[in-house]
Amino acid sequence: MPISAAGAFCRRLGVGLRAGASLLMLLEAETKYGSPRQKAALSELLEEIKSGFQIHEAMQKQSNFFPRLMIAMTHVGESTGKLERTFLTLAEHYEQQVKLRRQFMSSIAWPVIQLVLAIGVLSIVIWIMGILTPVGGGELTDILGLGLRGTSGVLVFWLYIACFAAIIAAVIYGFRQNLGGVHNLVPVFYLIPKLGPALQTITLARFTRILAIAIGAGLDPIRSVKLALASTGSDYYESGAETVKVAIQERGSTMSEALRLTDIFPDTFLQLVEVSELSGTESESIEHIADEYEARSQMAMRTISGIVTGVIWISVMGLLVFFIMRIAMVYVGNINSALQDLGPN
Repeated sequence: MPISAAGAFCRRLGVGLRAGASLLMLLEAETKYGSPRQKAALSELLEEIKSGFQIHEAMQKQSNFFPRLMIAMTHVGESTGKLERTFLTLAEHYEQQVKLRRQFMSSIAWPVIQLVLAIGVLSIVIWIMGILTPVGGGELTDILGLGLRGTSGVLVFWLYIACFAAIIAAVIYGFRQNLGGVHNLVPVFYLIPKLGPALQTITLARFTRILAIAIGAGLDPIRSVKLALASTGSDYYESGAETVKVAIQERGSTMSEALRLTDIFPDTFLQLVEVSELSGTESESIEHIADEYEARSQMAMRTISGIVTGVIWISVMGLLVFFIMRIAMVYVGNINSALQDLGPN
């Protein structure tokens, strides 16, 4: 379920439940919204609930569609009798994620357009070199030095680009799936100037928001932390769940002490959690920390988008400068050859 659809779904259910509408009535209306897959999933969800299953149980049967966080928090909402509040809080979380994503995409849109235009210009040059012939016959000089001409040359050029894009996509997929335990390198990535702290801030913003949602819904600290760690989508963070469980259950540690034992979180963050525990209003304090980190995450996203924009821009400029210099060298070489053929005056 796309996060934009998840946010709208949770918002409509939360508002409807607050207005006093029945869950079955709301879900029946939901079967008319979204993509065909979403309509089918919600229709099946409705039938399962009519059969006597709780909503989180019905969602669990379609865990390949409904987000894990939504299923877990729906269970918490049902258990604590705060389903309405849970859905509204989830809606705010998903809407914030959509906002950050749109902010990132809009900031890199122009550099991406420049890259596409540069590829288009080079494709046209390759195509022209294949269809035009010099006055004396033969082929035009390969001014790009790629050995590509005409329509077939353009297709090969695009194949090179597709292969490069596939490699980047494979790297991203491999990281998200933690292939080869790559998530263990997360602390190394955090050492990268500008980029590392920005990535860490965004992750902590998600962690604190889910932690605030879970605690506010009445979930115990162990399950709240476990759910928040899982929401990061990183095995590096999820590995700390067992440490937190042992520290709280067996040692009687506070949440901040348990989090410190994981050696995952920065001191500045742990200090904020510790202060929130001392204040005696843990739920509200964690909520304030989540608000602060979400504000920081917006600045962090601007930093990341600026870095990506810079990389794309430098790539485009480097590509164009290389081929401009290549073309200039070809023509200078041709002029020198012509002058040599003229011989001494």
